[in-house]
Amino acid sequence: MRSPYENRDPKSFWRSGVSEAHPLTAEGLYRKKFEIAAGDGIATAGSCFAQHVARHMRASGFNVLDVEPAPAALSEETAKEFGYGIYSARYGNIYSARQLLQLAQDAHAGSVEAADVWTKDGRFYDALRPNIESQGFESLEEALALRREHLDKVQELFARMDVLVFTFGLTEAWMDRNTGRVFPTAPGTIAGDYDPGVHVFKNFDYAEVRDDFEQFLKLVRETNPKLRVLLTVSPVPLTATATDDHVLAATTYSKSVLRAVAGDLARAHDNIDYFPSYEMIASPWSRGFFYESNLRAVSQAGVEAVMRVFFEQHRPPSGTVTAPAAEESRAERRERRRKEKGQRKNRRDETSEDDAVCEDVLLEAFGS
Repeated sequence: MRSPYENRDPKSFWRSGVSEAHPLTAEGLYRKKFEIAAGDGIATAGSCFAQHVARHMRASGFNVLDVEPAPAALSEETAKEFGYGIYSARYGNIYSARQLLQLAQDAHAGSVEAADVWTKDGRFYDALRPNIESQGFESLEEALALRREHLDKVQELFARMDVLVFTFGLTEAWMDRNTGRVFPTAPGTIAGDYDPGVHVFKNFDYAEVRDDFEQFLKLVRETNPKLRVLLTVSPVPLTATATDDHVLAATTYSKSVLRAVAGDLARAHDNIDYFPSYEMIASPWSRGFFYESNLRAVSQAGVEAVMRVFFEQHRPPSGTVTAPAAEESRAERRERRRKEKGQRKNRRDETSEDDAVCEDVLLEAFGS
């Protein structure tokens, strides 16, 4: 008796591919769909986990674009505090496909709206990237002017990039009922005030996420038809959910939708690839080794394991895999930030468990 499973590769079977495999190896887990040449301009965007990918690619010699570099007078750490050098432009974390589409539409149209500015203690915050100025702007005019400059740079980036590395992060988001604008964080977390008459919770489904990303591709390829895309899904669970579900069930829904969309986009488009960082970190294959003690933050060992698999297929232009410079320890970073920021009200220092800048960890401050 013959079977269609005869002579299949060991990676096709759970026992040989997972249960008997070492979590620091990943034979056959990823095969690149296209080359990334040394001169290709790479843009990075997405949720917090995308920051790790960007840092390692830059350190290993890839041409990671930065159209909004920090002023020369700022130290590297201070620049990061102000949203510089984290991604290829100063847009902060882009958690959802709708947020990415919205950014592309705004950049294409040069659209700037006063309704997209939140206030707190007499200061003004760009609601679409509220974490880039920890103390806000002095005036509405300043916030709007800097957003116009930012959108000009984003449009330049989208026209220049050869490869976009994008990490899907969340399906949950908060929107303005009147304008349909989606925000990277809930109003009242960093700035602004939550008003149930104005703000509505949205949990995107498969069809919406897929359609949003397809619309983004169509818009960007009007001026950049040769763009290639490398998709990943963040393995970082939700800090909190606004659904009525347990946060574990809500996380599973979110990641399942995003993984399905990413996989289907890669199957449907020759110039879209999917890299399985989510599977490497979040599946039973890793045996939980790659999470910190909070079971959310990805450990340095996890990031390095993911990037090792990536670099096996996309060889660094430098010829060697180079890790970014060592970060301060969490204790050192927390102590320094307390001294620098005094009695700053947000809770990022006490809740952050890795070196990525993430607005959603601030939601821990509202937990019991």
